[in-house]
Amino acid sequence: MDSRQLVRLCVELADTKKAEALVILDVRKLTSIADYFIIATGTSEPHLRAVVEGIVENLQTQHGLRPRAVDGVFKSSWVVLDFQDVIVHVMRAETRQHYDLEGLWGDAPRLKPLQHDLLP
Repeated sequence: MDSRQLVRLCVELADTKKAEALVILDVRKLTSIADYFIIATGTSEPHLRAVVEGIVENLQTQHGLRPRAVDGVFKSSWVVLDFQDVIVHVMRAETRQHYDLEGLWGDAPRLKPLQHDLLP
């Protein structure tokens, strides 16, 4: 599965678990660590868990994909799933605002989630 397909799938899976404020950052021209970052907000610890587990379990059972690494814990309000070319950040709103990844990676083009024709 290429990184564009993985982004689409991760966004759809996060959306099915009602993740909020989904953003895709195209970081291919800015870093070699990944092609895309997905940033999503969960409203509570159980919601973070549902979003993260929804992505991980579906990718594993349906596509045989596992994250290379998972960092963070639900209580910390930020969990990162590293799928090598796609890195998924699932955060509580206050954590997302505090760390402002969208601002930090402000030079990265933003792609609108669930509008697949915007992915190159």
